[in-house]
Amino acid sequence: MKRVLAAVCFIVLMSEAVRVAAQVNPYKDGTPGVTGYRSEVLAEVMVQEDKFTRLAEAIPADKFAWRPTPDVRSFAEVFLHVSAANYNLYKLVGTPPPTGLDIKGLEKSATDKEKVIATLKDSFAHAKAAIKAMPDADLEKSLDWFGGKNTQRGVLLFIVRHAAEHLGQSIAYARFAGIVPPWTEDAQKKQPEKKEAPKDKQ
Repeated sequence: MKRVLAAVCFIVLMSEAVRVAAQVNPYKDGTPGVTGYRSEVLAEVMVQEDKFTRLAEAIPADKFAWRPTPDVRSFAEVFLHVSAANYNLYKLVGTPPPTGLDIKGLEKSATDKEKVIATLKDSFAHAKAAIKAMPDADLEKSLDWFGGKNTQRGVLLFIVRHAAEHLGQSIAYARFAGIVPPWTEDAQKKQPEKKEAPKDKQ
């Protein structure tokens, strides 16, 4: 009996830990060690990481190779494309990808759910470290960009926009496949139950 009770307590505690961990709010909790524009970018990246990760975890393992049409990326490919960008684009602001990582082949490197999620998480850890390591003085540095010029500040903005586009894509995939995004489920659970209107007395 004691073992059963201990197991139940453990499950409840773990469920609470997962629930708390899912509530990422850098606008309230801050971005320790980073201020100014980099803090604003980091906050967006943290929110995107949370949504990408939670959505990936909500997708059944047998759906990771699914794609709505043959000519577009699968769930796994979208998540790994974002991962590749997290490694590839941050080299433009001073943080190169890990040595030996095959960025070009990353997008098609896996369909296994656990591997894809692990790669996604590692890539966001790299992204956050890159933002933290970047000196504020570098934000105005200019570089060649699509036939013109951009600043490193603009590159960070592009990176956030790029990930946001693919987050929207993965949300649309999920809805099409009948998967409700976890944050939508959270909001639905918080809504008070509708009380039945009192019936008129006859």
